[in-house]
Amino acid sequence: MAHTTTIKAKASEKDYWKDLWRNKQLLWILSKRDISVRYKQTLLGIAWSVIRPLMTMLVMAVVFSFIAKLPSDPGIPYPLMILGGLTIWTFFANTFTQISNSIVLNSNLVSKVYFPRLIMPLSAVSVGFIDFLISLALFILLSVYYQYPPSINIIFLPVFIVFTFLTSLGIGLFFAVINVRFRDIAQLIPFMVQVGMYICPVAYSSRQVKDEWFYKYYILNPLVGIIDGFKWCLLGDKAYFNPTSLYSTILVSSLALLLSLMYFRRKENTFVDHI
Repeated sequence: MAHTTTIKAKASEKDYWKDLWRNKQLLWILSKRDISVRYKQTLLGIAWSVIRPLMTMLVMAVVFSFIAKLPSDPGIPYPLMILGGLTIWTFFANTFTQISNSIVLNSNLVSKVYFPRLIMPLSAVSVGFIDFLISLALFILLSVYYQYPPSINIIFLPVFIVFTFLTSLGIGLFFAVINVRFRDIAQLIPFMVQVGMYICPVAYSSRQVKDEWFYKYYILNPLVGIIDGFKWCLLGDKAYFNPTSLYSTILVSSLALLLSLMYFRRKENTFVDHI
């Protein structure tokens, strides 16, 4: 008689989080696998993590600086301003995308054995974080070239990295759940990321819109405070940063993470029915 594996979650919330901790080795294994798969069978391998932001920065510099004639923050080289915003935006975009697709991409594991499904979205963060570290190193090299050393504000950098992680996790978990049921979501996510890059202050300074009537709505975007704050950490006080924009970052990100975790926990036992 064939043996059937029962895929059953622990009953209590306390047991679930204990299971999550006990399976930390699986989290490490999946993280290493995701990083390996990302660059497997590519000619340039991890060098793409340098090429992509560098080429994107050059294109944006031409479009926003030379064609659109948008000024940088006073005294800051335009390429540095762009790369600063691009570094933290790419971390969010990659992490959000990987989390959103994490359950579907691990469907073979979902259908075989029980473990806390939250491990899959958490492991998906590793790829985005490696790319982020490489882009940050690229920024530091470029700042040496421009003789514009990072500001003392860089001590606050971990705060904005954590904000980015929590925001991408909060939004990504929701999309990870609905992506299991509606596979069209996977087609929508790249479009959302592409549009988001242009409505966030990645390649321009929020200084350009601070006096506009819509600014009070503009800073409701939780990524505005994150991106402006990240630039401020790297570029110093010359970079425009409105600390009040962090209110919406903290409120929206915390609420999104709380609701998404609740929704994820409620639906994770149904994943196997739709894989």
